[in-house]
Amino acid sequence: MTVVSPQHLELKVDGADPVSALLLRPAGAQGCFVFAHGAGAGMTHEFMERAAAGLCGRGIATLRYQFPYMEKHSKRPDAPPLAHAAVRAAVAEAARCCPGVALFAGGKSFGGRMTSQAQAIAPLAGVRGLAFLGFPLHPAGKPSDARATHLGEVRIPMLFIQGTRDKLAELKLLEPVVKRLGASASLHPVAEADHSFHVLARSGRNDGEVMTEIVDTLSDWIGATMA
Repeated sequence: MTVVSPQHLELKVDGADPVSALLLRPAGAQGCFVFAHGAGAGMTHEFMERAAAGLCGRGIATLRYQFPYMEKHSKRPDAPPLAHAAVRAAVAEAARCCPGVALFAGGKSFGGRMTSQAQAIAPLAGVRGLAFLGFPLHPAGKPSDARATHLGEVRIPMLFIQGTRDKLAELKLLEPVVKRLGASASLHPVAEADHSFHVLARSGRNDGEVMTEIVDTLSDWIGATMA
């Protein structure tokens, strides 16, 4: 099996200093997932690394990147306009690096939400669909679906991969949101997983099995959306 190493890139972001990015592209890749990190950990977090490696093994490229605040080692996430600019820069770089490859975008938690907000404001050039790995529908302990309002402005397919124990997205709130979005939106519940996609030992599953489920679900959806 050929081992693919990530290519280190630098993205120019409007209104900020350049940020780092990692392109992992297997030979013959037909799709590329522009993969944004969550609020508390950057693009090299274990979850991001394992998901990117799993997608690479299934023939899908990934472009992971830092938001400006993470590049500066700040704990305070960027304001939405700056985060959206980073999303657009990453999508543009993915298109440049992977000509002719179908583009998809999204990410973990905060990164996925910033991607969907950017898409709702103005379509991300060339992006065929959005995928969310733990969409943060509401703060923990404050159930609401207000953060989903902008999703009605997204006109491309969307996939929500969500843990059933996720305290940032009660399924009883997320399920009707996805239903209202219509046939182009789908929800894949990951049994017994929390917002970080960890599972308890008593569930009879482990985090490795959960990651396989996540990557399989995402890669299958990308393939079906490209068809």
